[in-house]
Amino acid sequence: MKNLSLVSLAGLSLVLAGVVDAQAFSRQSSWSSQRGTGSASVGASCAAGTCSRSAVRTGAYGRSVTNSGSVTRTAPGQYSYSGATTGPNGNTRTRSGSVVITNGQ
Repeated sequence: MKNLSLVSLAGLSLVLAGVVDAQAFSRQSSWSSQRGTGSASVGASCAAGTCSRSAVRTGAYGRSVTNSGSVTRTAPGQYSYSGATTGPNGNTRTRSGSVVITNGQ
């Protein structure tokens, strides 16, 4: 386990704020530039001690990146996480681990 006093893990803030069952949100956006248009779709939810997030971003040339992950509270101040990112060429990078949050260190 890693001991961290500051954590920038995406999605962990949802857990740290207090897991509330059945919390969810989604957001969509799009943009235009000289290169074309792009879009993003993000969704997240929390239930039973686990928060999950997924996102799809499509760039101006139609190339997409998908990202998903989850954080689970395993004990007070302790969390496990896992996730995956798939790039526009189909390559996937996975990550997982655990975090212990200690106050004042």
